[in-house]
Amino acid sequence: MLALLNEKIRDDEGMSTIEYAMGSLAAAALAAVLFTVVNGDQVVNAITNIITSALSKSPS
Repeated sequence: MLALLNEKIRDDEGMSTIEYAMGSLAAAALAAVLFTVVNGDQVVNAITNIITSALSKSPS
């Protein structure tokens, strides 16, 4: 009886589910941070300047 109870307590069957949930939560948090950074005025201006500079140069 004690062995059966010990087996039920130490069962890792649900561990993968919580690991996927935590990984998904971490990925969503990282995506939110990256979205905020990329949509910042400095980043948008820098990307715009890079693209404008690249398109305005004539090939050699």
